[in-house]
Amino acid sequence: MVLMAEPVFAAVEAVDPPRPLYLLGPGGRTLDQAFARELADGPGFSLLCGRYEGVDARVIDHLCDGEISIGDYVLAGGEVAALVVIEAVGRLVPGVMGNTTSGDDESFSDGLLEYPHYTRPAAFRGWEVPDVLRSGDHGRIARWRKAKALARTVSDRPDLIEARGGLSEADRKLLTEFDLT
Repeated sequence: MVLMAEPVFAAVEAVDPPRPLYLLGPGGRTLDQAFARELADGPGFSLLCGRYEGVDARVIDHLCDGEISIGDYVLAGGEVAALVVIEAVGRLVPGVMGNTTSGDDESFSDGLLEYPHYTRPAAFRGWEVPDVLRSGDHGRIARWRKAKALARTVSDRPDLIEARGGLSEADRKLLTEFDLT
């Protein structure tokens, strides 16, 4: 099933949504953290969802301003993909998360996976929160977090390390400082 051009054009023209208007589909720019940040920093945008085989090509060619893909797999429709875009972008809009810097210190914000997080109590079933996090030494805590993010990324997503041009000498030194090599 392909959605016809006429009703899609009529609906969009009747609503006159904020532009750009993006179709959710496999041919578009892949949503990543940098693209989510661009969308959040912009004046607004709208999303159009296809279903099954998608929409008449004239919708893509003459109505939409671009296409967004959320990955290399197929869904039955674009609604779930639209929710992914809204979730990724919405949390980056100023005021949504309360702390304006919260979105800057997360997985992918600097090309790495995020470091592990801990809560109270300091000991749970014999598992301890790392001493460094209870030390009060904010500089050492920041270095430990960076080292753990590096180690996790090297282990779980080496492609991200490769995309950063590999580990720098400073990265290697940091990993060594915390015995994470």
